[in-house]
Amino acid sequence: MKQHSMLIVEDDLKLQRMLKDYFVTQGFAVDALDDGETATRYIIDNQPDVVLLDLMLPVMDGLTICRQTRAHYKGKILMLTASDDDFDHVAGLETGADDYVTKPIKPRVLLARVRTLLRRVEQPELDTNENERHFDNLVLRKTYKRCELDGQNIAMTDSEFDLLWFLATHPDEALSRDKLTLELRGIEYDGLDRTIDNKIVRLRKLLGDDSNPAVKIQTVRGKGYLFVSSAWKSIA
Repeated sequence: MKQHSMLIVEDDLKLQRMLKDYFVTQGFAVDALDDGETATRYIIDNQPDVVLLDLMLPVMDGLTICRQTRAHYKGKILMLTASDDDFDHVAGLETGADDYVTKPIKPRVLLARVRTLLRRVEQPELDTNENERHFDNLVLRKTYKRCELDGQNIAMTDSEFDLLWFLATHPDEALSRDKLTLELRGIEYDGLDRTIDNKIVRLRKLLGDDSNPAVKIQTVRGKGYLFVSSAWKSIA
């Protein structure tokens, strides 16, 4: 079984040591840094499988590190934040983070999140027909996590693509937050977590579906979100 590599960027040394010791016992090869000054270069040069990145760091904050590395780093970034502010969570996701965990950290929950992110990388690819979805002017290619709208590539994070792919593979079916959270984050929905909602807002903006109400990815009251297969018509 492959040993996954991890970088922890956390300036709380007690928490950093606790996380490092815990993930080493879980079979990870772990390095750690306590400020953001060298994190960007380390991530790009070493390409760890996953980065646990604190939002608030001395010298350079987590959002800046995420923004600077995302285009050059193919692994997973999981933000650690003490903030309950949705703005901080959305900002992290928009700069390229794949997920976030709010402090205080529960190691087993964090491990479940990390394993869920890594499973997305390790899942065997489907055959060509099963690996693509076409809806008029929208084309999704799972192998490359590529989204094309009207022939143009739409840049999005892996986690945003994964959510769009899951919706598109269940077209015209209302999917609950419970189901989406369990499938995409590996945890049960607690009734408060806004991660899925924030990603839906981001997807609507990227795909030109940010009218009120949305047409292509609809909110079905009391049921969840629905990908409308017939709504993807070219505007040309």
